[in-house]
Amino acid sequence: MVTVKSTCPVFFSILFLISHDGFTQKPGLRKWEAGLHAGAYVYQGDLTPNRYGSFETLRPGIGFFGTRIMNPVFSVRLLFNLAALAGNESVYKYPEWRQQRNFAFTASVKELTLLLHYNIRGSNYIERKYEPYVFAGGGVSAVNITRDYSRYNASYFGEQSDLHGRLAADAVTPTPKIVPIVPVGAGIRYNLSEKIAINLEGSYRFMHTDYLDGFSIAANPGFKDHYSSLTIGAAYKFGGKEKYGCPSVN
Repeated sequence: MVTVKSTCPVFFSILFLISHDGFTQKPGLRKWEAGLHAGAYVYQGDLTPNRYGSFETLRPGIGFFGTRIMNPVFSVRLLFNLAALAGNESVYKYPEWRQQRNFAFTASVKELTLLLHYNIRGSNYIERKYEPYVFAGGGVSAVNITRDYSRYNASYFGEQSDLHGRLAADAVTPTPKIVPIVPVGAGIRYNLSEKIAINLEGSYRFMHTDYLDGFSIAANPGFKDHYSSLTIGAAYKFGGKEKYGCPSVN
């Protein structure tokens, strides 16, 4: 059995190894970044037959971020995004019942996340033109969801269909306002200079809700909804002109 006493030294040793280089930087190393990005957001859920998301209803988004560079490999980024999401079954001709069910939704998204970045080439302090990276983290999305079933064709499904009752149940179920999210993703950055870089990034959000699109019982309650984004951005590196490192030992 693993005890807390035995695991604590290992845990703090890992934290020390991650952050150690951040406290022994040479003078002139840049420790901070600020930037912005913009791109397209893709809804994935019950209202699209595409397992990768509803690319037919892409919506825009913009984000602002600040990054603390910890060492040559790791950095921590605080990110705030403003975006929109949408889904609409009427854009799909097959299967036919989607244009008869005609569920749709729109949503505004305000997202705050804290991400740990891993520089695959370990070049946070080295001038390289291309730097691939991966990231993961956690955060919350504040969503304002508007569901629409005004074009639902009840006669197509018949009086014996249980869809009418399931839709009625969804109609009285409140949509979520704040949803925890787990973003994961990857990107590549191109350094234009020592201080300025541009990046291309893809991010996927895992969510524990099936009401991002406003429907669950009347659609597919066995699967949760998610969303993703593809963005391009720019960052400015600054700070880090410290004149000290670890104290010397005589």
